[in-house]
Amino acid sequence: MTNSFASAPHQAVRRGTPVGQASRRRYSLATLRNTIAAWRERTRYRWDLKRISEVNPHLIDDIGLTRRQVEDEIAKLPFWQR
Repeated sequence: MTNSFASAPHQAVRRGTPVGQASRRRYSLATLRNTIAAWRERTRYRWDLKRISEVNPHLIDDIGLTRRQVEDEIAKLPFWQR
């Protein structure tokens, strides 16, 4: 009886991970982590703008934004966070 699965091309990849693939995997995880960090930073920025616009609306002029710009940025928050 011949073991047809032993010579399958996908098994060669599973036995050992080539160096290039391992570094790409780490790179993609780092990229994902950085992307999530950027999303969280933008969300914090939008929350801060919302808080400033409600508590001290005169500070919006001090940071160089118009009321319309702040409203547009706050509108980018998900609907359940507005």
